[in-house]
Amino acid sequence: MTTSTRTDNVPLAIVLTLTTIAVFGVQDAVSKILVQTYSPFQITMMRYWGFALFALVMVMRQAPLRQAFRSRAAGWQVLRGVLLIADIWFFALALRTVPLGELQAITLVYPLLVTLFAIPILGEKVGIFRFVAVGVGFLGAMVIVRPGGLPLDWGVLFTLCSATLYALYIVITRKVSSQDTAATSMLYAAVTGLVLSAAVGVFFWQPMGWGDFMLVVLMMVTTCAGHGVMTYALSMAPASTVQPFNYFSLPWAIILSAVIFGHWIDPVSMIGAVIIVAAGLVVMARERVKRVPTVAGPLPGRE
Repeated sequence: MTTSTRTDNVPLAIVLTLTTIAVFGVQDAVSKILVQTYSPFQITMMRYWGFALFALVMVMRQAPLRQAFRSRAAGWQVLRGVLLIADIWFFALALRTVPLGELQAITLVYPLLVTLFAIPILGEKVGIFRFVAVGVGFLGAMVIVRPGGLPLDWGVLFTLCSATLYALYIVITRKVSSQDTAATSMLYAAVTGLVLSAAVGVFFWQPMGWGDFMLVVLMMVTTCAGHGVMTYALSMAPASTVQPFNYFSLPWAIILSAVIFGHWIDPVSMIGAVIIVAAGLVVMARERVKRVPTVAGPLPGRE
C-alpha cells in the first residue's frame, strides 16, 4: 500500500524489526550483567540517558522543542512518562534474579493486559475470542511459575509489575495519540523519565571501573540504535504488520540466556511461553479485524 508520505516495504520492515529485537536483547543481557553489581536504579538512570538523547534528536528533527512541549493532554503525557520509567525500574529489578528466557516470556502477557485495560480506559468492547485468548495467556504464565518451575519470588512479581505498567503505558499512548503528535509524546516520555530516573538513581550511585563503564556505553549505544532502527521499520510498514514479529524476542532471549548465562528454559516452561505467544497473536489478529489502533514498539524495559 502506498501513501503520499510513505512507500511501504514490508520485507525490509520485518528485517528491521527483527534487527531491533536482536539489538534490544543484547541490551537486556548487558543490563543483566550490570545489575548483578550495581543498583538497578543506577543502571536505569544511565540507560535512560541514551533513550533521552535519541528522543531529543528525533523530536528536534520534527519540530522545535517549544512547539513539541505544547500538549492538549499534558497530564496524560506526564502519566505516560511515569508509567514507562516505573516499568523499566521493575524490569531492571527483575533482571537481577529472573533468567532472560522466563522473564521475556512472562512480560509477553502485556498485549493481553492492554486488551483488559482498554475496556475501562478507552471504552473498547472486547468479544469472546479476545477474552478467551486473555484467559489462555494467563494460564500460560501460570505454567511458567508452577510448583517446580520458576520460583514465585520478588523477581517474578517485579516482572508482572513491569508488564502491567507497560500495558497501561500502551493504553494511555492510544488515548493521547488522537490529541498530540508523536513528537510531543516522545518528548514527554523522555523528559519525564530522565528527571525521575535521575532523581532516584543519584541516591544509588556507585563508582564504575572502565570495563563496566564500557558495558554502560554499549547499553546506551544499543538503546539509540534499537530505537532508530525501529523508527525506520515503522516508516516502512504499518505498526500492525510488524508487531507480531516482536515475539522474536522470546527465542532470542532464550538463546542469549543459554549462551551468556548458561541457563536453558525448562521444557514445561517453554510450553507455557508458547501458550502466551499464541494467545497474544490471537488478540492481535482479532484487533486487526476489529481495526483496533496498534502501538508497535519495543517490549518492556526496552527504552
